[in-house]
Amino acid sequence: MSRRGRKASLPAGPHHRPVVLAEDGLRICHRDKRGVVRNYDFGVLPVAHALQRSLAATFAARCAPGGGWDSADTGFNIWVLVRAFAKFLSEQENPPGDIDEITAALWSSWRLSRPATNTGYRQVKTLSNFLLRNERLPQPVRDGMAKRLLKVKAQEKAYQPGEFTEIRVTARRMFRAALLRIRENTQHLEAWRNGAFEPGCRDWLVGEALDSLARTGHIPRYPQVSGKMVVVNRYRLALGGAKPEVTWQRLYLSRMECTSLAVLLVAEQGLNATTVAELPVPRATPDSGEGGGFPVYRLELEKRRRGGGQHFETRNLTDFGADSPGRLITEALEATAHARAFVAAVGSGPDRLLGWHERYASKGRVDPETPRVGPFAFGLARSAGTHWAIEVGLAGSPMRRTRKTVNVLHRREPGQNTQDTHDRVYVMNEPQVQEAAGPVIADGATAALEAARRTVFRARLSDGPEADERQTATAGCAEYDNSFFTPSGSGCGASFLLCTACPNARVHPGHHARLAYLHLALESLRTVLDPGRWDADWSDAHARLEDLKGRLGTVLWTVRLAEATAEDREVVDHLLNGHYDL
Repeated sequence: MSRRGRKASLPAGPHHRPVVLAEDGLRICHRDKRGVVRNYDFGVLPVAHALQRSLAATFAARCAPGGGWDSADTGFNIWVLVRAFAKFLSEQENPPGDIDEITAALWSSWRLSRPATNTGYRQVKTLSNFLLRNERLPQPVRDGMAKRLLKVKAQEKAYQPGEFTEIRVTARRMFRAALLRIRENTQHLEAWRNGAFEPGCRDWLVGEALDSLARTGHIPRYPQVSGKMVVVNRYRLALGGAKPEVTWQRLYLSRMECTSLAVLLVAEQGLNATTVAELPVPRATPDSGEGGGFPVYRLELEKRRRGGGQHFETRNLTDFGADSPGRLITEALEATAHARAFVAAVGSGPDRLLGWHERYASKGRVDPETPRVGPFAFGLARSAGTHWAIEVGLAGSPMRRTRKTVNVLHRREPGQNTQDTHDRVYVMNEPQVQEAAGPVIADGATAALEAARRTVFRARLSDGPEADERQTATAGCAEYDNSFFTPSGSGCGASFLLCTACPNARVHPGHHARLAYLHLALESLRTVLDPGRWDADWSDAHARLEDLKGRLGTVLWTVRLAEATAEDREVVDHLLNGHYDL
């Protein structure tokens, strides 16, 4: 039995959970609710036999159905801590023989041995919560565990704008290159399957190799006397060698490329790395993307640190073009399509978006803690961010700092946290937020009030057109001859952009799609115009539409945007170019 928990993915389908604790009281089999299995042997711990059995019994109770550990990863994390604690006990002058011989002084020594970091804080809290489950733990030790433990102040800071841009560009460049490679070879494979090449020619051999790669995960190979698998010579010559970049990487992401995709998902959505690792394959909502519409993907997110199976969130992301929220999901689905098709053909495996081809899968040398199916691994290994950072020359994994940067400085709203946690943990201690707050406060209430008047949506929301309502390019008008912006009785001659700032205006559901597209168009102008010019000409109108979006809700706004017709887009384009007559 290995000294570390071993994990394997089992076929999906109905199954009962086996006996957790073996008859010897030392070996444990933990199968979680997803069917993932880990095996542990407490007999390898360097402590007395009685203490081994006590720790195993406590561990088994948590692994059992209803014990609280619904994820095999949770059990493995505790196992690592228990193993470290057992080693610590074995190094003491008088190591305890059983759990009831652990003393308060011994616990204090363990507590002081932990690093004064967030990691050390979590180790102490997690192990104490585990040991408290055993009724034979002495009361003095329980009292010591109950003492307040000061949480270490978070030291990580959000990235500066230049750093954040560099990370996104680096990740995008790596993933984009992989996507284009997979797309090109997928087209070649489809052409081969359609009989586009003469049998025996180089392109035909490449297509045949790709077909085998798609079905089996490998280019056709044969074993040498040493046991090493070698690519068949005719395919090696046709492909240009046997290296990964000219063989299996033609249809699959590498581990680093898959991590680049994960970095981009964190950078766009501000998600936890664990959430990204376990992200199920997003499905497009029914009817989206059909008839020339835009696909709307539904992301199902779970925050396990807030309680397994208790805290869920969904986000709808629409792919309506380059740089749209859903475009990365479309590209991710394309890049991982062959790996997911392999899993579907096998008939078992995890429902995860992230998947990559393991170069050394047969030897188990890469990411043993991630779910596997054949030569593929799914999710995101715990060390993936660190290894990616080393690969691209960063100091440390970018995952946590990127998440903080996005949620604090870009989204400016909680991301899988409560508002209190967002403000207290992420916002209040961020130097860039503190620096930016000073000038804002100094501007004074007068400037803030004036800005609010200009940027708050002031038109009246209604359920439908009112009697005698006159339709403009963006809204309905109830008092066209009594304008707030031009002399009374002469008819309104104000810009169409001011309709959203006019109390005379009426906006009902029939206007939503066009306004949503106008909002998108103004954002697009922002990327091509000088910032000063955009602020002067378009920022107030954009802010009022942003206010309207907040009132209607992001979900409804996304739906309405997808409903924008060709006529809506044409009208808005004419309006922005000054070619529309009110």
